[in-house]
Parts: sequence; C-alpha cells; structure tokens
Amino acid sequence: MPPAESPLFLITGGGTGGHTSPGLAVGQALRARGHRCAWIGSRDGVEARVVPAAGIDFLAIPTGKLRRYWDRRNVTDLAINVPAGVIASWKMLGRLSPRVVFATGGFVALPVVAAAALRRIPSVIHEQTAVPGLANRLSAPLAYRIAVSYADSARHFSAAKVVVTGNPVRRELRTGSRAHALARYHFDAGLPVVYVTGGALGAHRINRQVGEALPALLQHAQIVHQCGSNPTTGDHAWLIERRAALPQALAVRYVVTPFVGPELADLYAAAALVIGRSGAGTVNECCQLGLPALYVPLPGTSGDEQTANARLVERAGGAEVLAQESLTPAFLAERVTMLLTAPRRLQEMGERAMKLGIPDAAERIVDVLEQAR
Repeated sequence: MPPAESPLFLITGGGTGGHTSPGLAVGQALRARGHRCAWIGSRDGVEARVVPAAGIDFLAIPTGKLRRYWDRRNVTDLAINVPAGVIASWKMLGRLSPRVVFATGGFVALPVVAAAALRRIPSVIHEQTAVPGLANRLSAPLAYRIAVSYADSARHFSAAKVVVTGNPVRRELRTGSRAHALARYHFDAGLPVVYVTGGALGAHRINRQVGEALPALLQHAQIVHQCGSNPTTGDHAWLIERRAALPQALAVRYVVTPFVGPELADLYAAAALVIGRSGAGTVNECCQLGLPALYVPLPGTSGDEQTANARLVERAGGAEVLAQESLTPAFLAERVTMLLTAPRRLQEMGERAMKLGIPDAAERIVDVLEQAR
C-alpha cells in the first residue's frame, strides 16, 4: 500500500461500463506505481458497484443526465442535480486535495471537472469513442490535457491539449484461459465459440434476431449469449424458452446469461467471434485482444458514435458492420456462417483489429497524469 501522505489521484466518470472500465485500468496502473487513488461517481451507475469491488475508495455525488433531446427531466437535472453535483464535488475536492483529476466521461464527470477548475486543480479527460461525447466536449475547455483513443478523434479538440494514448483495458482481461471457458460451459473444443453481448440491459434487437437464428447458428458454433436483464423486453426469459425448444444436441451448445462477470477473460480467450453493439468498451476490448467482431451499432446514439466506432475498425479490416435495420435472422446466420467457415479470414481480422489497440494505454495516461501541473 502507498503511504498515506503520497499524492492522491482522483478518478471520475461512469454511468456505463464504457466510461468505467478505462478508469479501473488507470487505477490499476496508478497503484502499480505506488500512487493513491479515489473515485467520484454516481450512486446508481455501474461504477458504484465495480469500483469498491476493485478496492478503490468511492464517493457518490448527485448527478444529472445530459440529454440532447427534450425531456422534462432536463429541467430538474440542469437546475438542481448538476449544480448540486458541482457543489458536492467542490467540497470533496477541498477535503481530498487531489494532485490531478482524471475524467473518463459521462454525465457524472462534468461536475467534478468544473469543480476542479474552480479549485485550480488540473484535470485530464479521456475520450474513448471515435466521436466525442457531450460531457467531454463541455469539459474540454477546462482540461489540462485531453487523452484520445484514436488519432482521428484529435480533430475535435484543441491540438495543444490532445495526446493520443489509446483506450486502456483491464489487465485481467489479458489473462484468460480458453480451456477454463470450455470447461465452465461444457463446450466441445472442436467447435468455434461465439460471444454475443449487449451490455447490462442487453441489446433487444440483437437478442431477438440471435434467438430466432439459433437453429442455424448452432450448426456451426457454440454460443455464450450475454443478454442483459431488461424487465421491459423480457429477453432473458424468452431466450430460455428458445433454448428449451432446441434439440438437445444443439441446446448444449447454447448458454444464455443476463451478465458475465470475472469469467469474461476466459470467454474472450475462447471466442472465435464477438457479436454485439459497438460501444467504446466492447470495441476497445476486441481490438486490444485481437478479436474479430461483427458489430451492430445502436442507432441514434450521440453523434452516431457507435457507427463511427464500428466503421473505424471495419476500415482497418478488423470487423464487419451490420446495420440494425437490415438485421434479420437469415442474414445474421449467413454472415456468421461465412466467417466461421473461413478461419484464416477470422485470424486476419483479429490481427488487423489488434493494430488499432495500444497495449500500454493505461501507462501512457498515467504518464500524462504525473506530468499535470
């Protein structure tokens, strides 16, 4: 453990895994260099659960979501919750006296960056996506440095502030075991494994199309399907029913689960192909680990960032992109089958995806944080 008198590095951000995972990776790198770190986040975001579990001190502030569309909650958030978050952050920063603030984005990060500016504490913001989010666009003028995952993103910010660092990935995701995954899911080592993922709430359209395509998909693959636990869609229960209707020889090839936890590293090690949305977290992990992917971007995201993320990897030859409006069970099964029956093509896709990843991204960011004044 670092000494109590060592400088404190404060991390903020969250709301989603895409904003939380890079912060955890940087926290690991900070502690490996003997630094103390703490985290300011939201009470209900994913960070409130995973940050304490990682052994990092966690403090919660009131937050308001930054929406680009009309919603009556915008009034309450902008008039009450965001100012309350700035005030709470200002008090916490005064008590903690951090050396620097590292902001990973999301609606929880902006009040902390604003409070840091008021306290004259330098902040470094990190943009994970190909198209910057609104919170980071608003935070950028207040930041000491802006770390970006891709060189293409630099044009959105002041050139004097930008540094290309890549997007960190947690160390444990690099230590998976294919053998452990096959044993866990009782899979056949001779059949390729496909990992379908849709985030905490799942991806409803992907879930339903995969469910309808199961008889065709399972002729060529074994599937672990992380479907989320959205009570509105009922996808998990529906997929369980779809599995029950399969012949036993195919049913044993299909595992459906709302969440994937620490076993994700082993699952990535076993996967021949990943199917999912193209949020920053999923895209970064696939690139860092050299995993070929079939991305179905979520339409209507801020700045259409998921399409930009997916197309960037597609241009490099590391992924294929399917538009949601063209996604059907037959088309999905056709594309997956074509990829799985061309193992050399999958290998090349993985190699090209890996060229976009920067393995030492966390260390590069820590270098920037240590230089902040």
